[in-house]
Amino acid sequence: MAPETAARIKVALRVSPLSDKPQQLALSLHPSTTPEFVFARVFRRLGIRRSVPDFHIEYKPFSSLRSNINLTGNRAKVRISDILQEAPPLVLEALAELLLTQLFRRQASVEARECYLAYIFEPAVRRQIDEARRKRGRIRLLSPQGRHFDLEKIFASVNERFFKQELSCNRIGWSVGRSRTVLGHYDPAHKTITISRSLDSPSVPGDVVEYLVFHEMLHIRFPLERRGIRRVVHSRAFREAEKSYPHYRSVRDRLKRIFSE
Repeated sequence: MAPETAARIKVALRVSPLSDKPQQLALSLHPSTTPEFVFARVFRRLGIRRSVPDFHIEYKPFSSLRSNINLTGNRAKVRISDILQEAPPLVLEALAELLLTQLFRRQASVEARECYLAYIFEPAVRRQIDEARRKRGRIRLLSPQGRHFDLEKIFASVNERFFKQELSCNRIGWSVGRSRTVLGHYDPAHKTITISRSLDSPSVPGDVVEYLVFHEMLHIRFPLERRGIRRVVHSRAFREAEKSYPHYRSVRDRLKRIFSE
């Protein structure tokens, strides 16, 4: 990035697996260290060839755990979820590295990713994240009774046949939009299941809709896991359980054909 650039650049943190090569996370800082100092220190450590930006850090009541950095000229505005306000300085340093390496198209160290993920996967922090999403976020769902399928009835049937009626969710319903890419979603904070309204069609077989409900219910049974620096959405146990659905491969193949047409 040339020092003279005046373009406005913005990046948001997205945690995904990266290489284990670059810069190692520095030693922990004093608890009273300011966030601006931490970001400036990490910037210098990364060896970025431009003057150190004038960092301005704000903690915001976001409805999810997200952070972003906006660079205009030499002013860097960083907005961080207030859930991280009590995080140790080393976690803030890890976050600074993740944001800055994304901004300047570099690779973050495994140490930074491991430190950040270890903190946000702590049970107490996960509870804070879920609570913030419940209080601040909003889930938009249509009625479970569609034109062709009733999701509540499908949920009850699947729950009885495959889960011994052990699973529950606060709400299940059709999506507002007709997405053909995101066909289903389970939200653990709100405990809701959303199925794409594009499936509420006479051309879609009933067992395809049922399979998608079954898939989302498996997310209740097998929650998100952390494995090293990776977030595991579909664990081995999840995949094995999914294959127990009758005619699993046939149903998945039909689902692919429906949305490839």
